[in-house]
Amino acid sequence: MSRKHVAGLFSDEVMAKCEKMPDFPVVTFENGENLKDEVVTYKDLFVNGCKVAKAIQAAGIGKGDRFSLVMRNHPEFLYTMLAASITGAVVVPIDPRSKGSKLSYQIRDSNSKGIIYTSEFSDDVEKSLSELKDVKVIGVSHKEGFSKPASNHHPSLNEILAGPEVGLPGDMNREINTPFEVIYTSGTTGDPKGVVIKAHRMPQFTMLAQFIWQYAQDEKLYTGLSLTHGNAQSVTLIPSLMLNIPSVISRKFTKSRLWDVCRKHGCTTFSLLGGMMMGIYSEPKKADDTDNPVRKVLSAGTPRSIWEDFEKRYNVKIHEWYGAVEGGFAHNAPGTGPVGSFGKPIEGLMDMTIIRDDDSECAPGEIGELVVAQKQGKVEVEYLGKKKASEEKTRGGVLRTGDMCHKDEYGWLFFDFRKGGGLRRQGDFILPEYVEKAIADLGYVSDVCVYGIPAESGSPGESDIVAAVVPASGAKLDVKKISKELEKTLEKGYIPQFLQIVDEIPKTASEKNLDRVLRDEFSKEAANVFRF
Repeated sequence: MSRKHVAGLFSDEVMAKCEKMPDFPVVTFENGENLKDEVVTYKDLFVNGCKVAKAIQAAGIGKGDRFSLVMRNHPEFLYTMLAASITGAVVVPIDPRSKGSKLSYQIRDSNSKGIIYTSEFSDDVEKSLSELKDVKVIGVSHKEGFSKPASNHHPSLNEILAGPEVGLPGDMNREINTPFEVIYTSGTTGDPKGVVIKAHRMPQFTMLAQFIWQYAQDEKLYTGLSLTHGNAQSVTLIPSLMLNIPSVISRKFTKSRLWDVCRKHGCTTFSLLGGMMMGIYSEPKKADDTDNPVRKVLSAGTPRSIWEDFEKRYNVKIHEWYGAVEGGFAHNAPGTGPVGSFGKPIEGLMDMTIIRDDDSECAPGEIGELVVAQKQGKVEVEYLGKKKASEEKTRGGVLRTGDMCHKDEYGWLFFDFRKGGGLRRQGDFILPEYVEKAIADLGYVSDVCVYGIPAESGSPGESDIVAAVVPASGAKLDVKKISKELEKTLEKGYIPQFLQIVDEIPKTASEKNLDRVLRDEFSKEAANVFRF
C-alpha cells in the first residue's frame, strides 16, 4: 500500500489507518436484539473496499460516473463508500425507505449507471429497474434477518466479499476536489434535490469533531440515523474513522431501545435530530432513565418545549447545532447560549443574518429567512442537473436556507419554522412542538406529529390543527378525556381540532416527520380521524 499520501482523501486516510492499526475495532454495527453485532476493523474496511472497487470497475463504472446505493446501515455501506473514493466513482446513497416513483426518480435524476442494494429492498429496486433498463446491478447483498433474493441473475455482493483479496486498482483516484457523493435532500415539500458533495468536505468533518464537538479519545460515539443522511456521516462515521474513536451504528433508529444500546456498548455521546427527540421523550418514563453512560447529546433541532426536561430526565447535556447538507453551521455548546437557541456561527468563518423578503436585515426578535455568507471565498451549492435551482439558492452571494429564524439582542439564533411551513390559527402562529410535548406528557402515545390543514373557515393562510398519534402499547384513546387534559396545559388556540390515529409516523432518512404523507392520508370522514 506504500505510495504518496494524499492528506484528507478518504481512501488514503483509511489506508494509513490500516497500515498503523489494522485490527482496531473502529465501527460496530448494532443489528437489534436478536441478531449479532458486526464489528469492522480498518483491515476489514480496506480489504473489502478494494473488492467492491473491483466490482464497480468490472461493471464499467469509472471516475466521475455515478451509482446508487440502497441499504440500511451495514458494513457494506462503508465498503461501498471506500470503493467510491478508491475509484473516483460517485456514490449516491438513497434513503432505503424510498419506494415507487420516489426511488425511481432519484436513480434516474442522478443518472446512475449502476446500483448496489440489499435483498431487503429487492422488490422495490427491481420494480424501479424495470423502468430503468440501462442501470446495471453491481451487487446484491443478503443480510441476516431477511430472506435471500429469489432471483440469482444479479451478482452477489456476499460472494464478492467472500472472494480472495484483490488489492488496489492501478488507476486509483488521486483527486480531492472532485465529487465523492450526491446526497438527496429529504423531500419534505416535493421532489428531493441531489446535492453534490466533494471529497474535500471529509477533513472538515474531522475538524468539527476535534474543535467543536471536542470528542475525547475515551469516547464511544453512537447514532441510529441512516448513513444516507449527512448528519450520520459528518457527526459520527467520519470522525470515528478518522480519529480512531470507536463508534456504534444501529441498523436503524430505535427510540425504544436507544438507552439500552448505549448502556450495553458504553456509548458516551450520540447524535440525533430534533424530530427524534420528541419520539424519545414520548416513550414511557422508566426508573433507570438517568442511569446511562451518555454525557452529551449532539442535536440539531431540539424542541424548546422539552429541552430542559430532556436533560434532567436522562441526565445529559445537549450540544445544539444547525447545519444543512448545502452548507452553513452554527452551534450552542452546553452552558454557553440560551436554551432554545441553535447558537452562533464560528467566528471568522461565516456570517449568519436574518432578512426580510426585500433582503433588508431584520431587527432582533423579528422573524425572517436565515442566510449565510462566507468570510472567505464564495458560497457555492450544486444541485445535480439543476443549474437554475443552484443559482437561486445562492442568489446575491449568500446561501438562502429557507429556514425562518430570529436573533435575540445578543445575536443568538433561534429556529421558528420552515419557510412556507408555519402554522397560523386565528392570526397567531402555532408552534407544533408545544402541542406535541403536551400530548406526549399525557403518557397515552408513543409518537406524535402535529401539522396543519387548510382551515374550515376558509381564511387565507389559516390552518386547522391535526395531531397524528401512535397509541402507546395497550392504550385506548379517549378524545374527550385528552381534550380536557390538554386544556390544563395549552392555550385554547393550541388545542388541535382533529386527532388522527395511525400505526406509525412516516419519517425521512433524517427522522423528520413526513407530515405531508399524513396530510395526504387525512380525511375528516376517515375511521381513524376524530374531532376534539
